[in-house]
Amino acid sequence: MKERNAWKMNGYVGILGLLLWALIGFILMSYGLVVLGVAIIIIAALLVSSITIVQPNEAKVILFFGSYVGTISQSGMWLTIPLAIHKKVSLRVRNFDSSKLKVNDVEGSPIEIATVVVFRVVDTAKAMFDVDQYEQFVKIQSETALRHVASKYAYDVFGDTGYSLRGNSEEVGMELSRELQERLAVAGVEVVEARLTHLAYSTEIASAMLQRQQADAIVAARQRIVEGAVGMVQLAIAQLQRDGIIELDEERKAAMINNLLVAIVSDRSANPVINTSSLY
Repeated sequence: MKERNAWKMNGYVGILGLLLWALIGFILMSYGLVVLGVAIIIIAALLVSSITIVQPNEAKVILFFGSYVGTISQSGMWLTIPLAIHKKVSLRVRNFDSSKLKVNDVEGSPIEIATVVVFRVVDTAKAMFDVDQYEQFVKIQSETALRHVASKYAYDVFGDTGYSLRGNSEEVGMELSRELQERLAVAGVEVVEARLTHLAYSTEIASAMLQRQQADAIVAARQRIVEGAVGMVQLAIAQLQRDGIIELDEERKAAMINNLLVAIVSDRSANPVINTSSLY
């Protein structure tokens, strides 16, 4: 099915014509032409069924004895084919907020995820006749696409570069929109936007994953501390040797480096030991 325009004319002009048509019928009856007058009045009454009102951002699908004859999408009052069924279809932008789905990411970890899909109908014929209840079709396809996209990415990337559901929500939303558009094109629906509204580990692994994140954060912080400590020790040894303050052999240099690294890297404050005398 493909949407096409239905025949229509201005409704106000149509009503005026029907009133004149009915008036002619009454005049003919008054002149003794009863049969002709009644026939004209009956025809005028039947033509009243062709009047339809279309609201802004709305469309009327016209069915004539089971056949699709076209769609009226311009707002106003119109005169169209008589004895036809007028089915209303909203063209407004609408939201679909999915429920929280429990799926497995690419690593097999169970996660909870939800999305909001912004969509609108752009082809009323497909929406009405190619699928059964297009709103329900949008709901089911949105959840199916969300499950498929979520299974292609990890919840988070630890230490490696790459896409993840938590770190690349924009890219994930764009891919979800593209997949949804492919699925919903058959229903004459355009996907305006799709965004993740909820993302979390499932309750059974949430505590374990929190410990993993904390451990990774501690390791990353220690790595930065060690890198900074090595640089500070290098500067300290180089300055001592450059200024000639003390001459260090390899053994004492190694001992000083060890002491400086321990003092800088340790998460506790250093306790200095002062050597005031020597036995020899």
